[in-house]
Amino acid sequence: MFMNKKKWLVAGIAMLSAVTLAACSNNSSKQSGTEKSVSLPATYNASGKATAAGNNSTLKIAEVNDAPFTGISSPTLASNAEDSDVFAPGGTQWGQINTLFNVGKNYKIINGGMANQKLDRKAKTATITLRKDARWSNGAKVTAKDVEYPYEIIGNKKTTSQQYSSDYAAIKGMAAYHAGKAKTISGITYPDGQNGRTVVIHFTKMSPAMQYEGNSFIWASVEPYEYFKNVPISKLASSPQVRKHPIFTGPYKLDKVVQGESTSWSPNKYFYGKQPQVKHITIQVVSSNNIVSAFSSKKYDFAAGGPDIVMPSSQYPKVKALKSYTVTGVPQMGYSYFGFNVGHMNTKTGLNVMDKNAKMSNKNLRKAMLYAVDMDAVSKKFGHGMTWRANTLIPPTFKNVYNAKAPGFKYNMKKAKSLLNKAGYKKQGKWRTDPNGKKLTIHFGGMSGSAATEAEYQYYMQQWRKAGLNVKMTTGKPMEMNSFYSTIQKPSQNKIDVWTGAWSTSSEPTPTQIYGVDAPYNMGHFVTKKNTQLLNSLNSNKAWNAKYRAQQFKKWQSYMNSQAAYGPEQFSMSWTPVNHRVKGYNVNADNNNFWSDLSLTAANPK
Repeated sequence: MFMNKKKWLVAGIAMLSAVTLAACSNNSSKQSGTEKSVSLPATYNASGKATAAGNNSTLKIAEVNDAPFTGISSPTLASNAEDSDVFAPGGTQWGQINTLFNVGKNYKIINGGMANQKLDRKAKTATITLRKDARWSNGAKVTAKDVEYPYEIIGNKKTTSQQYSSDYAAIKGMAAYHAGKAKTISGITYPDGQNGRTVVIHFTKMSPAMQYEGNSFIWASVEPYEYFKNVPISKLASSPQVRKHPIFTGPYKLDKVVQGESTSWSPNKYFYGKQPQVKHITIQVVSSNNIVSAFSSKKYDFAAGGPDIVMPSSQYPKVKALKSYTVTGVPQMGYSYFGFNVGHMNTKTGLNVMDKNAKMSNKNLRKAMLYAVDMDAVSKKFGHGMTWRANTLIPPTFKNVYNAKAPGFKYNMKKAKSLLNKAGYKKQGKWRTDPNGKKLTIHFGGMSGSAATEAEYQYYMQQWRKAGLNVKMTTGKPMEMNSFYSTIQKPSQNKIDVWTGAWSTSSEPTPTQIYGVDAPYNMGHFVTKKNTQLLNSLNSNKAWNAKYRAQQFKKWQSYMNSQAAYGPEQFSMSWTPVNHRVKGYNVNADNNNFWSDLSLTAANPK
């Protein structure tokens, strides 16, 4: 997503309904928080008519990534957005694999998708009704049980899903199921049976977030229960049903997976909606170092990712100059960040715990490291208007709740050194010691990527060393993406003290699933009563008042900056060149037929 740091998903369908660990791709920019530098169109429509030769050919899409994709096709089990990208044709919009709902311009759920949703605040229920002709790509009927099964996967005590948070406990019976005290979720019922079309979810409280896709209360996709039922939930992520032969509800069916490298697709004859026009699609991994030459050679039509594309912004001038392509883009639903390891997760309770003796437990140390880095300069050097310094942990694309007035951490080395001095990090020779006078070595983790990305890492360490901190890369060099995330996702680890990562956020911005006390994605393990109170306030009964909700969102952003357990790094544009043979490219939020709208005017990229 931004600096070749891997995208990660949370909360739902791969991108729009999910938070995603994002592969930060050298993005960087010129401003400090409120607006992007470059304005790009969200759509592209080639001149001339689509042709039979074009539509019978193969649409070629590049997945820009510096590591193999994991290959988890299930939206409830996937945790990085690269997986959602390569399996995206199995859904209707980008990243919305097996999605239930259509959405409007602001991702508000509307009728007309695979299912409709009706909220009843008085009864505290959500009723989800499937359309009669909804089918899986193997011809099987989509059932009420398929709507319910994701909740079992997410809440199961032995699951590998990363999606659970306290918000799901608002479903009656979910807490008991999650604790292993109940075999079923009592609050999810089937008025016309498990093989019927209707599911009613009973809540202890209703939330304004429920009106929007990607919220952390109502899961927005289905899972094929009959196809999965003989596989234990703990082993589902490694099963052939998920890895080798997955089925989908969208306009395309999967023909082939080359593990970690590519996926191939053809039209799904059982799809309920508008039939796709292009007969073949391939999505292939291309490294950030090779992507410009690949487009220059006309190997691909556009890059994968939709609203969360990972194109290296350092290459924007070269890509913009390509005559056979038009650059499109939208503000990214995500951000890159600095994370600090301040605790661990208690594996018995499933709760994150702050460790007062953790190396990075002093917030003035964390703040000093953030002030020591000139993100405006980094953005100017590498961003080319595609990225800019982030000032909060909510991206500005969420205009109603984004805190544009928060100053963030504008470069101030003098302040950084002052904070360290006051906190007792005194110099003894070249380096500072900790407040107890002991030797201090800080280990920095970053994912391998392009030359620009790795230059940024060297700059960060240079600045921290200028402040007197002895900072070294964890392995002596940038880490391979999967190795990096397997390290920081451990319940307890001491190999990485500070890291850079990125989130591809949900289309509903509540951050409970990233920063909550029971969130697996809270990989730095930051926990305070104040944070929990503020997060809870975002979806309290009072939060149905939009003004109050926006006010609380802004308070939360300011509070997180004051604690600096996670520091904002960069905001970004999601952008890609689109080849001049492509018609109907449209990544606007309200395009619920992304794949079906595409057509081609020629047999090969022009």
